[in-house]
Amino acid sequence: MKKLFAALSFALLIISPAFANPPSTFSEAKVIAKQKVYLDQASGAFGELYCGCKWTWVGKSGGRIDAESCGLKARKQETRAERTEWEHIVPAWTFGNQRQCWQAGGREHCVDEDPVFRAMEANLFNLYPSVGEVNGDRSNYNYGMASGVAPQYGQCKTRVDFDQRAAEPRDEVKGLVARTTFYMFDRYKLNMSRQQQQLLMAWDKQYPVSAWEKERDKRIASIMGHSNPFVTGDRHWIQGYKVVGDGVVSAVSPKASRVASKAVLDSPAAPAGSVLGNRNSHVYHLAAGCPGYTQVAAKNQVSFASESEAQAAGYRRAGNCK
Repeated sequence: MKKLFAALSFALLIISPAFANPPSTFSEAKVIAKQKVYLDQASGAFGELYCGCKWTWVGKSGGRIDAESCGLKARKQETRAERTEWEHIVPAWTFGNQRQCWQAGGREHCVDEDPVFRAMEANLFNLYPSVGEVNGDRSNYNYGMASGVAPQYGQCKTRVDFDQRAAEPRDEVKGLVARTTFYMFDRYKLNMSRQQQQLLMAWDKQYPVSAWEKERDKRIASIMGHSNPFVTGDRHWIQGYKVVGDGVVSAVSPKASRVASKAVLDSPAAPAGSVLGNRNSHVYHLAAGCPGYTQVAAKNQVSFASESEAQAAGYRRAGNCK
């Protein structure tokens, strides 16, 4: 009876209306991911991402690895190998480096200035508990083959090729990380190399969607408001796939939307065409005072009724405007 009650309670938490909106920050995302996605997975058969280890939750979103459950042995950092960390399957460096904010000031600047980056950083589909040391060793490397690398973490099957800057995850998650990568690149209009596409398409085909991956997708969809279409089968990545960019404009926090809406109401609309955005750089220019206004290629132009509207869409004012 206690197990049934716990299961029902967890199910109610998963569909609770209080979590119908996506998290707006990475810190918030970690807490929600623990409570609503992975709470019952710490002792589950699938385990954490890279080694399949079980773990014990500690604090709001942390955890302590059960090394015996997966035959884990630290490579160098014993303390870090003992704890769970939240891995961005697509590293923050990878998606941040394709944002204008990153070029202007790195991750901190993106967190402060770019609502789309904040949405990417807090996207629950892209987060997974992992062994801290393996997470750190993976760094911002792309996923790849590391067939020439000997086991590094005891019985853990994930391997990191430091020379080639590539990480090969265990077979059990290769399909999951491939479909998650497709989702992130598709949703946020990121550029992927041909070589990376070919590898991930192979993993997608070789390692089909598991029962847990489907369940994970349902849990996250109840919070994010949408599923990963590469898990549900609504989209399929092929060579030369044209990314959609569903989350580029809509990924604005509710608070930011309210502030922007109030600003639009409080200020007069700008003349049509006087605020021009560049859909590639997500920078906007004013007809008066911005030298770049006449330099935006026609195919990249996005017109806004006001600066507030541009900002609400995730654009920022060009730095050379007077």
